[in-house]
Amino acid sequence: MTAAPGCSRRTALAALAAPARAADFPQRAVRLVVPYSVGIGPDVVARGVAEGLARRWGRPVWVDNKPGASGIVAFGDVRRTAPDGHTLYLADTATLAVNPLLHASLPYDPQRDLLPLTLLFRATFLLWVGGGSRFGSLAALLAAARRAPGAVSYASLGNGHASHVAVETFARAAGVQLLHVPFKDSGTLLASVVSAEVDFTTVSLNTAAALMAGGRLRPLAVAARRRLPGHPEIPTLPDAGGPAVEMHPWAALVGVAGTPQPVVDRLQHDLAVVLDSTELRGRAEQAGFELTPSTPQALRERMQADRALVAPLVAEGRVARL
Repeated sequence: MTAAPGCSRRTALAALAAPARAADFPQRAVRLVVPYSVGIGPDVVARGVAEGLARRWGRPVWVDNKPGASGIVAFGDVRRTAPDGHTLYLADTATLAVNPLLHASLPYDPQRDLLPLTLLFRATFLLWVGGGSRFGSLAALLAAARRAPGAVSYASLGNGHASHVAVETFARAAGVQLLHVPFKDSGTLLASVVSAEVDFTTVSLNTAAALMAGGRLRPLAVAARRRLPGHPEIPTLPDAGGPAVEMHPWAALVGVAGTPQPVVDRLQHDLAVVLDSTELRGRAEQAGFELTPSTPQALRERMQADRALVAPLVAEGRVARL
């Protein structure tokens, strides 16, 4: 039998790390790689986790921001590091579930190369139009989309991004074809919706709060089972005349496959303690997220569920293979 590419290297690294004990970990600074820019929501939560772990361990935990390319470059770098627990990665649905469906070749295999640790947080998407939009309701937007397929446009942060997958899931359930307009950054994306250059988008309440307060963005519906506690006036998708679709982008923490079990046990225990912190929970809520700590198996099941959700979108060409 021929060994899989990279297998011998991982085996050798794992052998070096094998004597590790939970009591010895960490032996040096720990790096937490975050595939997002400094200062945005996921980075804020990641830094809170890093601070909590550093306090427990008495060792620095530094956040290494590597935004772009849907996490491909960042996780490709992480999987080449020693499997000793000293490199962690904030992964999302693109890294773990969507990218393998879209790319013929990736510098990593999420099934082979990662070590699931815990789900970290989830957000809730709302559908937003500009304050002066021609659409006064979700029902009106859907009616226009049914009259003229492709005439209603929406903005996302790129092919395969959570914002893209979420809207195409909604469009498929509603039986409509929409025009996808990708953007490279959220500032330009939101400006395009405010100006009605693009008809709508989907982002979290926190992301759009200032524009909503100024009347520049208007929510049509929240993609969740229940209305938001602080904004009961915003209907759910079914209440607004749309399909019963939930849009909850999420993130998780993973390590490198082959990490010794004593170190894995220490990581899982200490992450559970940190994620139970009232301080971190408050910081996450301010960033628009809900902490969702879990078992590794629950993370695996979330990955499988998202792959099953996205696969039909790819097969039908709603999300393009690259």
